[in-house]
Amino acid sequence: MKIRVAIWLSSLATLCIIVSFGAVPALAQAHPGGTPHWSYSGPDGPEHWGELDPSFAACNTGQRQSPIDIKGAAPAELKPIKFDYKLAPMTIINNGHTILINYEAGSSITIDGKQYQLKQFHFHHPSEEEINGQKFDMVLHLVHADANGSIVAVAVMLKSGNENPLIRDIWSHIPKDVGKEAEFKKVMINAADLLPSDQNYFTFDGSLTIPPCSDVKWFVLKTPVELSPAQIAAFARLYPDNARPIQPTNGRKIEESSFTK
Repeated sequence: MKIRVAIWLSSLATLCIIVSFGAVPALAQAHPGGTPHWSYSGPDGPEHWGELDPSFAACNTGQRQSPIDIKGAAPAELKPIKFDYKLAPMTIINNGHTILINYEAGSSITIDGKQYQLKQFHFHHPSEEEINGQKFDMVLHLVHADANGSIVAVAVMLKSGNENPLIRDIWSHIPKDVGKEAEFKKVMINAADLLPSDQNYFTFDGSLTIPPCSDVKWFVLKTPVELSPAQIAAFARLYPDNARPIQPTNGRKIEESSFTK
């Protein structure tokens, strides 16, 4: 499993396989290294991911798959996530699955004394996760890894409201060519600007929401962040439906924090 995760992380700039978004024809030949093409409908859609390649087997057989409907969470004495995100130049790719920002080294989160480096963040429309049966307009996934390749993802729900200044900057720099990464060294961004002020969360064991569907520890922030209707619509024009369907919880433990500042 760690070998697969290491390969996955090393290929973020081209594969970007953490994102589970709708198929785009231009991506059909964009999976390097013989990785099977997958999509969100038809013969290579979510119901068939586990059949596309032996390395994708967990997509069908895994018992802790993501996303889930978060309900029945147990209150727990959980500590805040320590976010240490820094300014970084914008490195962006429209990879045919999503809009993805590869993040410069040096930003991290710390959970229970263990540090995880921010590798990238990306977007899904509509939200993949649900909270008590409710989907949101979109969701942001911030993807982190430690030195051993263990993956931790932080999800931020996105809802219709006021315009988001950072999203405005990101959307205005989306490359026109699918699969080509663009770096804007003079455009500095900070992922912290996409976090809500209240950072209480739900946490549970899950998986990547795309092949190979391997293990991820999830932290889903309870409080959503606003995007304008126009910003949501702009993304939806590129990716109208790029969310993996809800997966069975299979009795797994879901905990929720309730700390105060």
